[in-house]
Amino acid sequence: MTGMAWIPGGQFTMGSDRHYPEEGPAHQATIGGSPEGPGGDIASPGTTPAGQFRPNDYGLRDMIGNVWEWTTDWWTAKHAPDAAKPCCIPENPRGGPVEGSYDPCLPAAKIPRKVIKGGSHLCAPNYCRRYRPAARHAEDVDTSTTHLGFRCVVRKRG
Repeated sequence: MTGMAWIPGGQFTMGSDRHYPEEGPAHQATIGGSPEGPGGDIASPGTTPAGQFRPNDYGLRDMIGNVWEWTTDWWTAKHAPDAAKPCCIPENPRGGPVEGSYDPCLPAAKIPRKVIKGGSHLCAPNYCRRYRPAARHAEDVDTSTTHLGFRCVVRKRG
């Protein structure tokens, strides 16, 4: 596809046990290869214009740190733990069900939440450590914000 870069699939450690509780537990996951588009950041004053830094080894720019990235996954408080057997490692994990994404602190407000990843220009070392691929946070689907963007990924039908 024009404007997309092929990212090979493989097995990786998803999450982190070292920073924030919602990033754990770290666990093995497998993801299929897919074409991925260049950064979708908008230069939303106070951000860096898209494409200002050198690309990674796949030719993609702006993969983390300028804005949080909206995902299609429904929020869950924690990742599922590692599978007991290598044959059971999750493939292309997609988060939990929509019903589990509601904020338990606001039981009357049934607003689903999506996973956002990566950190934004509003994060700073004295405020948070979320400039990492493992960083994830819940975002209400009806909330607008200037530090949220998206990236396009195309998956093969299997």
